[in-house]
Amino acid sequence: MRVLVVEDERVLAGAIAEWLREETHAVDTVHDGEAALERIAVNDYDVVVLDRDLPLVHGDDVCRELVASESAARVLMLTAAAEIGDRVTGLSLGADDYLAKPFAFAELAARVQALGRRSRPAAPPVLRRGGITLDPARREVFRDERYVPLSKKEFAVLSELLRADGAVVSAEQLLEKAWDEYADPFTGAVRLTILKLRRKLGEPQVIRTVPGAGYRIA
Repeated sequence: MRVLVVEDERVLAGAIAEWLREETHAVDTVHDGEAALERIAVNDYDVVVLDRDLPLVHGDDVCRELVASESAARVLMLTAAAEIGDRVTGLSLGADDYLAKPFAFAELAARVQALGRRSRPAAPPVLRRGGITLDPARREVFRDERYVPLSKKEFAVLSELLRADGAVVSAEQLLEKAWDEYADPFTGAVRLTILKLRRKLGEPQVIRTVPGAGYRIA
């Protein structure tokens, strides 16, 4: 998934981002509401982790803008205010979930994962196609019952291909979902990751290249 973390406490923002990257998500970070709106306008995020008390543009206003724009991104609002009234206000603004500080990173990651499932068409808990079985919860991949060890990036790319259920996924779409904003689209990162996946998955090859369009799993 592609996640935007909006948090003005830079150390906390970095810690959240690193934790979510360990979960194989592509994560961007910004530290004020104005920058958040700029990123949301140009990137397709699945989940926005949004601190409520932000400089320049308040988190409440960022949430309102997201709702008004009919963005598919789900909002997990973070705040130091844990009273019931504060939670009700946050949810009434259009946030999909609400987590009070301090929080456990494992809980935040689980909530992000749950919101990500809601931002996309429903997918089965275990993805299967072409003899490949991918279990997102266990982070395991098997090819014809043979365990296949993958890097986090390889796992993320394979997940996107399997979720497409045979449809073509462009290199641009893979960059959007599996890499963060610092990925250089001209580095050949997608092609190299596909090459490694093919090698690890073995014969017969199941990841097909569709010239001029992208990749699909047969």
